[in-house]
Order: sequence, then C-alpha cells, then structure tokens
Amino acid sequence: MGFSNLILDLGGVILNVDYTKIVDKFRSYGIKDFQNVYTQAAQSSIIDRFEEGTVTISDFRNGIRDLVKTNLTDEQIDEAWMAMILDLPKENVELLGLLKLKYNLYLFSNTNELHIEFLKRDFERQCGFDVFTCCFNKAYFSNEIHLRKPDPKSFLYILDDANLSPADTLFIDDSPQHLEGAKQVGLQTYWLTNGEKLTDLLNNVI
Repeated sequence: MGFSNLILDLGGVILNVDYTKIVDKFRSYGIKDFQNVYTQAAQSSIIDRFEEGTVTISDFRNGIRDLVKTNLTDEQIDEAWMAMILDLPKENVELLGLLKLKYNLYLFSNTNELHIEFLKRDFERQCGFDVFTCCFNKAYFSNEIHLRKPDPKSFLYILDDANLSPADTLFIDDSPQHLEGAKQVGLQTYWLTNGEKLTDLLNNVI
C-alpha cells in the first residue's frame, strides 16, 4: 500500500492499555457486572458523551453512579477510569520520531477530559517534551472535536481540517469497529491485532 499520511490511534497502538482493568477496579468496589456498560467494543451512552466532550466530568461521574446504582466517591470513579492506562513504551516514542520524517503524522483518539489531561502531563514528565505537539503534525481528541470513532463524520472532520486525501492516508487502530468508519470515507486501514505492536509494522507496513 502507498500513502503519504498516517493517522494513529493512541490507546492500544502507541500507549499500552488494558480495558479490563476498569472492570476489575469496579469489581473491587463490589460492582460485579460493569462489563455490561463498558468494553473496548461498546459502552454506555454517558461514556460516549463524555468522550464527545458533551457532558462535564461531574455529569459523567453522576452518570456512572446511576449506572452502577452505588454511591461511589469522585475519587473512586476517577481511580477506576485511570486504571486502564498502563505505560508508554520508549520504542514507540522513538518510532514516532522516525515516522514523522517520512509521513505527515496525525493522532486520533477517542478520549476524555480525565484521561487526556493526565496523559499530556505524564507524557511530558516521561519524555521531557510534549509528545502530542512534537511527534505529530496535529493530534485530534474526540472530546475536543466533539466527534468520536467510528462515526464517519469524525474522519471527514480530520481529512478536511488537515487537507488530506483519504486514498493517500493510512489509519491504524486496534478496534475493528473504528476501521469500518474510516473505510466508509475512503481511508486505507490497518487493524493492529493478535499481539502486534506498532514497531512490528515498521518493515512490512510502514
């Protein structure tokens, strides 16, 4: 495949995450069925709206309390929501630097105010620089553009804002449902799965 532009997902592609950690944390609070409202593939509407930036942190926390029918503290909810974040591999940051020499490099993440504000600070602490502005031509966060994957409108927004040709752009994500939205607007796609890492794609894809 030939392309000049590369759009990368964040969690599961650049950043190591474990979605089950959120469920595990809620289970430790005595809530045994949180997987019914949150998985990598699907989630409750209050979580979608939080990722779209259309509800406040307070609204989100109250929505979670309503879902689990338990009066959890703000701190408990925040701790559970941060539990999925693991680590940022150094080799991925190094690879981003190499990729930016070859491609127009963009980030597109379904995220939320709690996660992204923490990650901006944490990445700068770990790396000594702002990863999102130094490693990418531009980073797009769902809570800031008020559109989330897999909505085709979210990809159209990025293509228009960055003036990209979809046929000349590869989108890499670890969630297959997100690739479907990208395909609908003509993007080339790659599903990072079966234990693949971003660095594994260096020789045969990118």
